[in-house]
Amino acid sequence: MVFWMMGVAGLAIAYLIGATPTGYLAGKLLKGIDLREHGSKSTGATNVLRTLGKGAALVVLLVDVLKGVAAIAFARWFYPWFYSLSYDMPPSAYDLQRWGAWAICLAGLAVLLGHGRSIWLGFKGGKSAATGLGVLLAMSWPVGLAAAAVFGLVLAVFRIVSLGSMLAAVTAIALVCSLEQPLPYRLLVIAGGVYVIVRHRANIHRLLAGTEPRLGKKSPDAGAEAGPQI
Repeated sequence: MVFWMMGVAGLAIAYLIGATPTGYLAGKLLKGIDLREHGSKSTGATNVLRTLGKGAALVVLLVDVLKGVAAIAFARWFYPWFYSLSYDMPPSAYDLQRWGAWAICLAGLAVLLGHGRSIWLGFKGGKSAATGLGVLLAMSWPVGLAAAAVFGLVLAVFRIVSLGSMLAAVTAIALVCSLEQPLPYRLLVIAGGVYVIVRHRANIHRLLAGTEPRLGKKSPDAGAEAGPQI
């Protein structure tokens, strides 16, 4: 029973790391405003850029990425440590690798869920792309760098954050399935990538309609959650 309770506690910590409402806090600290009442009404770095400026947006983006890194780093430390305490004999390297991979998978999903469904924001939040990038970089840096490169390229060419986020998610899924990666890592990237894409479904409708705003331009429907959240 204690083993399972501690396991759940570890996932709860990963969720709370993701649930930290970075963009919301930036609005409150810098201008005393609720970011959900301004611009696209999102708490993502894109709306922070529109509402608070480049410096604040960069900080929010970096912190959101670091949330994903922190959750994976925590899982890599916490679960082997607790596993070693739960048995009289020290766990073998194989056992640590096997169970550690599954722990990282679950912690990654928990931090993504926390960012997208923050308990502090009434279970609402961003679209988990930035935090997902942090998870990728901490879990498998080649996959993370490739996803970041695709995002940067798409953003440079099309100036559409949501398109870059979704194509980065697709790239991550393709790479993790083609490279030699543990099964839990593959499942995490597939589930996380699909989650990010599903969270962008309103953006997909606007992309198909040709009304998705480009970076640096205001959305024609700014009053209806127009901007992409990351």
